[in-house]
Amino acid sequence: MPRPDPPGGAPRTITSLQNEQVKAIRALEMRKVRRETGLFVAEGASVLMTARDAGWTPGTLAFLAGSAQEGVHRQLLDWALAAGADCLEVSNAVLAKLAAKDNPQTMLAVFEQRWAPEPDVAGLPADAVWVALEGVRDPGNLGTIIRTIDAVGARGLILIGNCVDPYYREAVRASMGSIFNVPLVRVTPERFLAWRAQWPGDVAGTHLGGGEDFRAVRYRGPTLLLMGSEGPGLSAELAAACSRLVKIPMAGRLDSLNLAVATALMLYEIRKDRLRL
Repeated sequence: MPRPDPPGGAPRTITSLQNEQVKAIRALEMRKVRRETGLFVAEGASVLMTARDAGWTPGTLAFLAGSAQEGVHRQLLDWALAAGADCLEVSNAVLAKLAAKDNPQTMLAVFEQRWAPEPDVAGLPADAVWVALEGVRDPGNLGTIIRTIDAVGARGLILIGNCVDPYYREAVRASMGSIFNVPLVRVTPERFLAWRAQWPGDVAGTHLGGGEDFRAVRYRGPTLLLMGSEGPGLSAELAAACSRLVKIPMAGRLDSLNLAVATALMLYEIRKDRLRL
């Protein structure tokens, strides 16, 4: 017997590619539209479960017709309906327009972006870790770093200057749902430097000119990990703002690592005393 729809309405069936709501969701691929609307798209049941568990609620939920009769997909539909979301049961053709081209999922949702203020340094415990990224440009790297911040229990991420949008679909997808768990802050370099002046612990950055092995340092908490962009690394101005410049040793012919990998190595080293199986 079919389950009755919970209070909060019922899904609307959408089959037209010219539907205005379909066009609006599709337009969120553009950074300009995300900036103007303050919205973003997250795709896939596992990512949406993370959003639900973190206390987020969607404004719109779209799913493939017939795919939410039972199981996790039905639970997510019930959650969205109970939250008053506009739920759209869409055709294959419409879903193909809305979902990612690579490994598309059968369910996606639109959420409001959240931006946090700079953390209050006066109230930070000694074991707190924040990450700041200068000019990161690759959405896959950014999403992976957000996922790693979540994994090690760091407090959040500060984006300095002209960074890729963390709410870009590829970054959201690479975060595997951690976008819903990690506070995000965005600042200009000038604002960051003014705020950094109050930081009570170490500000550690990786740099080719670093004189210490990153594994040999006893980081003084709270710790701020400052990483530069892919390729150029930290600017001279931000490198000078570090209390420690460290290096990740390598035995091969390359002199640098992928930004997400380097950030993960640093975070696991800084947090090693706090991580237990």
